[in-house]
Amino acid sequence: MKRVSTLLFDVMGTLVFDPFHDHVPAFFSLTFEQLLEQKHPTAWKEFERGSIDEPTFFPKFFRDGRSFDTNAFKAMMKQYYAWIDGMEALVSELFDTGVPMHALSNYPPWYSMIEQRTGLSRFVAWSFVSCHTGLRKPDPKAYLHAAQELGQPMDSLLFIDDRPINCDAARSVGMQAIDFVDARQLRTEFFERGLLADRQVRRRP
Repeated sequence: MKRVSTLLFDVMGTLVFDPFHDHVPAFFSLTFEQLLEQKHPTAWKEFERGSIDEPTFFPKFFRDGRSFDTNAFKAMMKQYYAWIDGMEALVSELFDTGVPMHALSNYPPWYSMIEQRTGLSRFVAWSFVSCHTGLRKPDPKAYLHAAQELGQPMDSLLFIDDRPINCDAARSVGMQAIDFVDARQLRTEFFERGLLADRQVRRRP
């Protein structure tokens, strides 16, 4: 196994709790299945890709174009952004080893609210967010773009995501990948790869 030079993290569902499955349906008094049936099939992906802005996104959120309190919706989303259990401590330890860490995330400009709530950029740079790159996982171009920008060999990059389809896509272009389950499992994976074996702590500026 090639030595890892850089870590690429998915954010939602890997580092940060994703409100979409529970709290978004509850906001609209819907079940998750009802939400999937009623929401526009592509609006969120377009918003994530940066092809539409927020004022265009909200009227498209539902198939029928119904209106809702968009400020309350954003406030709800922001309220529930939080570190997944154990992940802040884990990336803090990784940061102290000096390994570079970057986000490779499908998300709209609302990632700024995640930053406000979690301070994620203390450890992980918001380098490859789909609303800026125009590329969404599992499109192979999303991974190739990150490798090109970092100037690192593809097989020296380690990608972590909770969605197997995204990890499979990373592997298909030559990246190493870990299917995220929880912080304990990921910590074990990092020890096995030697990423946490060196306990030397790099001084923070």
